Amino acid sequence: MNEIPNHIAIIMDGNRRWARENGISISMGHKEGAETLKRITRYANKIGIKYMTVYAFSTENWKRSDDEVSALMLLFKNYLDDLIATVDVENIKVKIFGHIESLPKSLQDAIKKAMKKTENNTGTKLCIAFNYGGRDEITNAVKNIAKDVQENKITIQDINEKLVSSYLYTKDEPDPDLLIRTSGEIRLSNFLPWQLVYSEFVFINKYWPDFSEQDLDEAIETFKKRNRNFGGK
Repeated sequence: MNEIPNHIAIIMDGNRRWARENGISISMGHKEGAETLKRITRYANKIGIKYMTVYAFSTENWKRSDDEVSALMLLFKNYLDDLIATVDVENIKVKIFGHIESLPKSLQDAIKKAMKKTENNTGTKLCIAFNYGGRDEITNAVKNIAKDVQENKITIQDINEKLVSSYLYTKDEPDPDLLIRTSGEIRLSNFLPWQLVYSEFVFINKYWPDFSEQDLDEAIETFKKRNRNFGGK
């Protein structure tokens, strides 16, 4: 039997479909999704999950309408501002990773402030993948490794899995033990392709705004029953 997972990754899928089925705007669907993230993060902190990594905005999401993208940027900034106001009580540590430098400056500033404000907190480490793509992450790692080889900082013989991992956004976190995806979709959608190779997957047939603490408990119980041999048997 496995213990409670050390690191849970979540693909928070279904905000738009939830909004359409409830007859409200797409932006309100994303807002409800943000509220769900607040609840689930607090609960993860309460039950002792050390790391939680969530997929908030992918590099592919720029293809959506300008109105929806603008609403998501504003929502994320408001989310961070609210988080900053409550972290002293919650003790949650925040990390945001992805192509942060290409985001609006006001959002970049909010990201830096949230990470700085929470850097000494000791509760759950909430890692938010924003403007993130897994293949893009690996491509950037390869470029930086090649650059360091050219500059004689490392040799080709130094390159192994551990070294590659150290060039990824997630170098300071262990690989996820459990991946949860909501909305009934069964794919990774370019989320943490390197890091999830030995994770257990749980797919839940409900939209992210409807995801509950009980759903998290049930996913953890499913994880506990899995046989994790990492290719050894």
